[in-house]
Amino acid sequence: QVQLVESGGGLVQAGGSLRLSCAASGRTFSRHAMGWFRQAPGKEREFVAVITSSGRSTYYAEDVKGRFTISRNNANNTVYLQMNSLKPEDTAVYYCAAESTNTWPRIVSRTSYSYWGQGTQVTVSS
Repeated sequence: QVQLVESGGGLVQAGGSLRLSCAASGRTFSRHAMGWFRQAPGKEREFVAVITSSGRSTYYAEDVKGRFTISRNNANNTVYLQMNSLKPEDTAVYYCAAESTNTWPRIVSRTSYSYWGQGTQVTVSS
């Protein structure tokens, strides 16, 4: 069982930065791949980034590559999403999630994730 709590969302101007955090409880955090997803109003929840359990591999959606960086600290059960050069189209509720297989392509599929946080709102103004 993994419980997830996101923080760090807010309102920022286009071109600005935010750092999201996701704190996990439970003893199995280090065995899970951790992903970030987002959902804009009227749209489906979409993949943003994932980091494998060891932290050695990361994958990003095309539209955030070069702007967002995912990282994790298994010692304090936390995963981060550093978001730079934010655009209005990045506006969404951002969710972190935990996935147990650590295998491609499951780790980029929303349906593979068993545990989800409650989400944090990110709003980018133009």
